[in-house]
Amino acid sequence: MSKGAVVNLIAIFLVILSFFLPEPLSKYLYFGGLFAFSGAITNKLAIYMIFNRVPYLYGSGVIELNFEKFKRAIKNMIMEQFFTKERLQKFLEEEYKEIDLSKVIEKIDYSLLFDSLKEAIMDSKFGQLINMVGGPSALEPLREEFNKKIKGALKKVVESKAFKEELEKQLSSSHLYDDVAKKIENIIESRLQELTPKMVKELVESLIKEHLEWLVVWGGVFGGLIGVISAIFV
Repeated sequence: MSKGAVVNLIAIFLVILSFFLPEPLSKYLYFGGLFAFSGAITNKLAIYMIFNRVPYLYGSGVIELNFEKFKRAIKNMIMEQFFTKERLQKFLEEEYKEIDLSKVIEKIDYSLLFDSLKEAIMDSKFGQLINMVGGPSALEPLREEFNKKIKGALKKVVESKAFKEELEKQLSSSHLYDDVAKKIENIIESRLQELTPKMVKELVESLIKEHLEWLVVWGGVFGGLIGVISAIFV
């Protein structure tokens, strides 16, 4: 049973109880219970109207009616709070420092590079000469040495000062952050396009439903207090 239902039952119980008790207690219970029930029901109706359209009640179904505005607001909030240029720059710089390119170099399949080199040699004017001394298989003894040399050369390149400066230069380029931000924005936009008014309504409702129940509770509490105060002056 929801919190709001409990408040309503208590309020109804107080109203019924007031008919069996003497004055002035009955008056306080009657007005307190009646106002508590009125406050709780009013807040319950208001909550219902946020998520659902009620015929002839202007302003109800606010989420569905303002569906497009909600989508724009969600996109703007995500981009402005999480994917600003400053945040992207900080993120990429931190990630760059964590990247160990030497590990990437170790995992490269150098056999593919050697096969491409061998194919290029055989297609060149040296191909006929190689065919005279055994063909492509004559180059196979060079494979291991080639892999070792090319791996060492790549390590020297990525560890060189010039390479690191150029990489940092590219990372600090405003175009990079603009491109990344644009791609993120397009991803968010495409995902939001998949949302329907019903999906947005259910999402928001599931997030705040438990907290909205407290509005019903406090509506009953404050309504009851107003009722008791009113009974004093009746």
